[in-house]
Amino acid sequence: MEEQKKKMISEISRRVKKLYMIFTIVAICVFLRIGYVQFLCGETATNAERLRKTIIFKDTTSLQAHRGSILARDGKPLATSIFRQSVHFDFGSEGFDNRERFLEDADSLSKLLAAYFRDKSAKEYYRIMTTEHDRCFRLVRGRDTMIMRSEGRIAQWFDMLRGEAWKTVRIHDTVRTHSYTRLFRDIDFNEWQTLKTYPILNESLGRVYQTEKHDFRVYPNNELALRTIGRIGVQKPYGIEEAYREQLQGHDGYQWLQCIAPRFYSRVDGADYVEPEDGLDVVTTLDVDVQDVAAKALRRQLEDEAAIWGTSIVMECATGDILAMVNLGRNSKGEFVENRNYALGARLEPGSTFKLAAALALIEDKDFTLDRVYDSGHGKRVQVGKFNKIQDSHNIGGNIDMLTAFSQSANVWFAKAVYTSYENDPQRYVDFLRSLHLDRTVGLESFGEATPMMPDYKTKYNWNGQTLANMGYGYGIELAPIHTLTLYNAVANGGRMVAPRLVTRIMRGSRTVEEFPTRTLVDDICSRKTLATVRRCLEEVALTGTAKEYFGEKATTFRVGAKTGTAKVATGGIKFSDGYYLGSMVTYLPADKPRYTVMTAIFKRRGGGRTVYGAGLAGPVQKRIATFLYNRDTNWAGEVADSDTEHYPTDVKGGDIAKIRKVASRFSPRTTYDDRTGWGRTKVESDATVAITTLDESRNTMPDVIGMGLSDAIFILENRGLKVAFSGSGRVVGQSVAAGTGIRRGDRVTLKLK
Repeated sequence: MEEQKKKMISEISRRVKKLYMIFTIVAICVFLRIGYVQFLCGETATNAERLRKTIIFKDTTSLQAHRGSILARDGKPLATSIFRQSVHFDFGSEGFDNRERFLEDADSLSKLLAAYFRDKSAKEYYRIMTTEHDRCFRLVRGRDTMIMRSEGRIAQWFDMLRGEAWKTVRIHDTVRTHSYTRLFRDIDFNEWQTLKTYPILNESLGRVYQTEKHDFRVYPNNELALRTIGRIGVQKPYGIEEAYREQLQGHDGYQWLQCIAPRFYSRVDGADYVEPEDGLDVVTTLDVDVQDVAAKALRRQLEDEAAIWGTSIVMECATGDILAMVNLGRNSKGEFVENRNYALGARLEPGSTFKLAAALALIEDKDFTLDRVYDSGHGKRVQVGKFNKIQDSHNIGGNIDMLTAFSQSANVWFAKAVYTSYENDPQRYVDFLRSLHLDRTVGLESFGEATPMMPDYKTKYNWNGQTLANMGYGYGIELAPIHTLTLYNAVANGGRMVAPRLVTRIMRGSRTVEEFPTRTLVDDICSRKTLATVRRCLEEVALTGTAKEYFGEKATTFRVGAKTGTAKVATGGIKFSDGYYLGSMVTYLPADKPRYTVMTAIFKRRGGGRTVYGAGLAGPVQKRIATFLYNRDTNWAGEVADSDTEHYPTDVKGGDIAKIRKVASRFSPRTTYDDRTGWGRTKVESDATVAITTLDESRNTMPDVIGMGLSDAIFILENRGLKVAFSGSGRVVGQSVAAGTGIRRGDRVTLKLK
């Protein structure tokens, strides 16, 4: 018995040891496997990284940088950015599988979108959604298969007893196309707060769409200065947007997010995080008001003259700041739009505006005086040199002096003067023109500036027997309008040639990051004596010459320096005989202390409009721009010196008696009147008393409205049944029907204003 007990204990011990060894081996294997998986197995690391990316991912979409703004000189935005988002629907999503529910919600959403955006009808929205759903979600007929008729065990036994345990069914495969469809335009944050309450967009069918946030560029002034400001997101970006792309675009940030529930994410603490760095702001020299006036004036003239394209530029003399740069050309529809930067890139023979450069050479280098005489040929063709036959556009006379030749734009005079002065040394003339910086760009290459074409006698580049004489009156050399303007601005700026400037500084908020000071291209283009002489010539053009109609003594109250130019165009397949012309005018104002230089150039073909000459083409535009600049600058208004003597109004407009009394009582020592209200005429007595006389109230008698403003006069006359016409501007100085004359309803009266 004892021995049997020992055997049992021994057997149990053996079995326990065996189990112990097995458990030990298993444990060792487990630990070895754990070590292998932890340290040696690459698959584990790959799977762990795959899982980590599913749960934790790098997010860049929510930390996008704002693109910097492009600002006018006064800080108003010319181009700025706002965040907008687009909504893309996945009509192959599982959320749309319930077609009945989909159609019901799609019908509601269509009506709401049509009412909100007003761009398409509800029927059209509904058609797009159902069509896209049918395209992206299809049931494809498959094979027949046998399945158990019933699911419960007991029911299956009874089916087997009846021999109906199996039934044949048709399997349909679901084919999904996961492509994204946009139903409506990009929307801002406030719009999205409304839209996401609509059916489907409120995730009533689940997450069946995705949103994408992006930077949206806004141009508050629409097409104003389009070619100068530029555009991004087009095939060929251009303008300031492209030239300062790096400064404007900024740098996106990123963060790490962890998915804690479907569509719910939490930022991972301790992970890399980079704040977005918004783009810098670019402050330009553009003045929105000047740009607007110039654009309207140029557009009107282009339409009136049936022109092809035109450009107007306004430059500040001292700084070179471009206050306005308008570029208008016809598009395929015949409309004038900013489609090319003609101011910088249209390199053509300038015509007579180039005579300023010729005059500078003749006066500075050859000591010409304004009484130097050449025979201009009385408007006939004149032989100049061996190869040139040149003719003036009109009969200026025979022997004329330099002042007359310049003011009347005599081609023959300047061709003869340059040819006879430089025929033995043509390169000297070329070198002088180069000293005026006319062979190089002015620093706007990144905005599309063309390089001038300057012939060269030494190398024979574009040089022939006609070149020297042609270069005397604006042919044989090619310049863009900006180059001509820069030269004239140097004359207006006391001889100092400054580079045109479009950008003054780069800013981050209110802090200046980089400044671009005014650059000097040439310190002195000529001597003080020469400068005074050519400025006298330019002012004579405005007073008595080719620009007299627009800037003569009777045309404006302020004085300017000006030069007109007309050039026949032969370039890019165009021949002189085709009848294309470039008409231009350059003006600086005011003449005594120039502050602005303005240039307009218009390209057209003979046959349309009224003229092809520079004065008639560019003059109306120049006058409107110059008048605006002069009138808006209060620094040019007369200043009233301090004095102990009291000053009173010398004249007061007639009109509403109550209003006259209110104004006169503040600025005059005494006011007399018959009635406190009504309509009246005024007269300022010698002692500064304002005497108000009440108008005759009879509706059958012509009232005396002389001295009134136009609006008051029209109101009074039309109230008596008269038809009113007027001419001029200002106050009424005459009326076609004398005061006190009998009138009848429907009679016509004409007012003259001044």
